[in-house]
Amino acid sequence: MNRVIKMSGTWVAVAFAGALLTGCGGGGSSGSTASTAPVDSGDTSGSNGSDSPAVVDKTATLSWLAPDRRVNGEQISPNELISYTIRYGQDPNNLDQSVVLDDVSGQVSVSYTIEDLDVGTWYFTIQVQDASGLMSEPSEAVSKTIQS
Repeated sequence: MNRVIKMSGTWVAVAFAGALLTGCGGGGSSGSTASTAPVDSGDTSGSNGSDSPAVVDKTATLSWLAPDRRVNGEQISPNELISYTIRYGQDPNNLDQSVVLDDVSGQVSVSYTIEDLDVGTWYFTIQVQDASGLMSEPSEAVSKTIQS
């Protein structure tokens, strides 16, 4: 029985059409089919009319929708999903950091903020695991550039 929950191209588009990489420094999707551009949270250039130093946002907020189908076309309920793994790093071929979001069962819309990112371009993928322990393939990567 082939119940593997690989993220199909359609799911990736749905997932990352909702992916928001917020904060200053801009960025965009690197080779992603996402149609939503990163959202800039505001000016950090220090030109706010005061003598206070600029605040640099070194975060990336990812938001996505739970898949509703497996790669074989079979439906999957958000109640069958138990975790997401976000992998990230500055080399798109070596995403050497990760965070696991547990207890996601039933959640249709998910969001997570990664903080304290160093200056440079960061790449992010997401995988989902179901209640049977099956893990999807990584999504297509999106990126964000953190500027000093």
